[in-house]
Amino acid sequence: MDKQSETPPEPVHDRAEQQVRMLSAIMLLLAVGVLLALPFVLMIGSVVFLPLTAALILSILVSPLADQLSRLSLPNALASFLALVLALGLFGVLLSAIMQPMVETFDQLPSMTQKVTQRLSQLRGNLGWLNDISATLDRLGGHNKAREVVLAGPNVVEQFVFATPAVVIEVLVTVLMSFFMIESRVRMRERLLHDRIHGYAGLKAARVLREVQDLVASYMATVGLINLGVGAIVTLGAAALGLDAPLMWGALAAMLNFLPYLGPLVMMVLLALFGLGNADTVFEGLVPALLYLGLHAVEANLVTPAVLGRRFTLNPVMILAAISFFYWIWGVTGALLAMPMLLVLTALFHHVGQPNLIGFIFGEPLFPESEPEEI
Repeated sequence: MDKQSETPPEPVHDRAEQQVRMLSAIMLLLAVGVLLALPFVLMIGSVVFLPLTAALILSILVSPLADQLSRLSLPNALASFLALVLALGLFGVLLSAIMQPMVETFDQLPSMTQKVTQRLSQLRGNLGWLNDISATLDRLGGHNKAREVVLAGPNVVEQFVFATPAVVIEVLVTVLMSFFMIESRVRMRERLLHDRIHGYAGLKAARVLREVQDLVASYMATVGLINLGVGAIVTLGAAALGLDAPLMWGALAAMLNFLPYLGPLVMMVLLALFGLGNADTVFEGLVPALLYLGLHAVEANLVTPAVLGRRFTLNPVMILAAISFFYWIWGVTGALLAMPMLLVLTALFHHVGQPNLIGFIFGEPLFPESEPEEI
């Protein structure tokens, strides 16, 4: 009996665990390879992937509005079309509120640039001792001024003329794909719910799609209302301070606030440059930027956390990394799509499960087993 009790168990479980770890390691290596190649694939294929991604995000944002219109006994195609038109119309109104006064403001750009240059020259004169030290170090180091070679490139008009057809085509493709994605949402949902082959998987996929759509749409709608409030306050403040085109500053503040951290920074720099170019003193020129900084501090640290709550809390490092990543591959459009994409990925990982990378190093499964959810 003692010998039988001391005999080791059959190594079937150990072999199965080793096979699972080997498959997990292969999956991990494949995932690393895909992540390394993904930026370059998305960058090279931006003509295809950028409109597709923008259409996907736009369809997620507009689908709740289409559902509300469908409850008014409107046909699905008509409800989808009206929802898309309303969303694009609102965006067009904001864009026109920014662009039309901005074109008029460009007429003042030479005089503002001259004033800002004079202010910077005054500050440089006050710090002349730093310039003397720098010149002395250059002479001691034997640095000679190299001849500058300036390569002539296309001017702004040429860039606009060559870029406009491609931009128009991409916008049209994005709008068409968005419409068909919104219009097909009901059929896709019914197909998943009535799928008898996959059963539970189809029901869970329908639930995941619904919750991802609700999460992203709820976040963007809530942030949109907050940004409209910020834009209204900036408009009133710009009018009180006597700035030109206060509606432009309010609309610009509302749109840039969709870009966390970087958008308010750009807004503050624009207000500072415009103020320095029109005010009589440096302090008066910095007043609009300082007031906006105070408004943003209250909004970002008190209003937004209180309204959004912990459900929408995202890691600031992840936000900045997503903005940097999508800006690198797709420019400004990618930066604007970064937050919705991050929300979609976060919601998907919440349902699918995150890989246990640290635990996998110490012998745990890469994807821990979870009990099936009730739907």
